[in-house]
Amino acid sequence: MNASNASHPEFQSRTVTVGGKRLAARVGGSGTPIVLFHSLLADSSSFDRILPALAATHQVVVLELPGFGQSEAVGGKLEDIADHIAGGIAAMGLPKPLLLGNGYGGFIALMTAIRHPQLAARLVLADCGACFSEPGRAAFRGMSANAREKGLGAIADVAMRRLFAPEFQQQNPDLVAARKERFLAVDPATFHGACEALATLDVRDKLAGVKTPALVLVGEQDEATPPPMSKELAAGLPDARLEILTGCAHVPQLQAPGQFMDAISGFIAG
Repeated sequence: MNASNASHPEFQSRTVTVGGKRLAARVGGSGTPIVLFHSLLADSSSFDRILPALAATHQVVVLELPGFGQSEAVGGKLEDIADHIAGGIAAMGLPKPLLLGNGYGGFIALMTAIRHPQLAARLVLADCGACFSEPGRAAFRGMSANAREKGLGAIADVAMRRLFAPEFQQQNPDLVAARKERFLAVDPATFHGACEALATLDVRDKLAGVKTPALVLVGEQDEATPPPMSKELAAGLPDARLEILTGCAHVPQLQAPGQFMDAISGFIAG
């Protein structure tokens, strides 16, 4: 395991090798470990605004999901990615961590809990679900097709609309510009693989087997994974509660970090 200074001085970069593939993370804080899984359209830096608060009470592991940043790709299947991350958590020596996923990362965190039911102590699943509607599936296929033909730049504005409501974009142009730059750095093969995986995902029949306590969150303005998806997810999990975040869209921890922390603090302390 390698360590060096990361973007937050109190965090250290770590890498482990699982099945010959590198998995990278930033680690900081102390206490019960909490592992963060980022969105497809927003990389691991989308958690930066909540890291100080999380690190005050937990050992925080900010993953770079396979195919992002310094983490090597392991293919597009969510099952393979979940197994790879479960191996990485074991290699990092993290006993009974909490898993917190946003968007695409929420789907992977859920898949990890499905396939490795004894791994996590608790789940925070923000802006995800168990299955997309047909229009939702079509949106992923359309984005992938357009990006294949014209490049990620051709869908950057669509991606930002899926992250943030129009009013928030108008009020925060610098933040949106920075997120767009991050999105354009995503590996195209990883993006296409994720779009295909999400367009075909349906784990509704596996939710009853997830006994891990879960907090399901969703921004009321989320267009990428609308609130009905989170409602269905929370209803299907045996031990889950749902909270809708007023005024937020797909990345509430980035848009409203204080509100997000207020929503999860009691649950992750339990």
